[in-house]
Amino acid sequence: MKLKDIIAAAVVLGSLASPAAAEGNTAVSVLRAGTRVQTFGPPENFTGTVRVDSRFKGSDPARISGGTVSFEAGARTAWHAHPLSQTLFVTSGVGRVQHWDGEVQEIRPGDIVWIPPGVKHWHGASPTAGMVHLAFSEAQDGKSVDWLEQVTDAQYRK
Repeated sequence: MKLKDIIAAAVVLGSLASPAAAEGNTAVSVLRAGTRVQTFGPPENFTGTVRVDSRFKGSDPARISGGTVSFEAGARTAWHAHPLSQTLFVTSGVGRVQHWDGEVQEIRPGDIVWIPPGVKHWHGASPTAGMVHLAFSEAQDGKSVDWLEQVTDAQYRK
């Protein structure tokens, strides 16, 4: 990605996140494809290769945020919880999701996964196929996720 694209993305995202953008502004904002910065999931929160694209955050009073998350085969999140729930829309591949003390469940394109508020869980790709999902959550007191410990290989392969 070129520096001008990164700067453009920062300007657009900054305007969406500012209270001034929400106050009295009735214009629709469009974040154009190719103008947002793609990032890799940090190793303290993910295992394997994970890319986060199309990231967005609503302006006050909105609390929603989200993005497109691509997991390579075997990649997954760490255990985590969301104060106001999380919704995942699987768009391609084969994935897995599990809540604490629950069974690993396979997820496929078209599946919608809802994780209740405060439920410790993880999600990611299957061992043999990648997976892409759209992830949406809301912030409470400015926080949308609490990251916890890594998912062990034994937990992942359950």
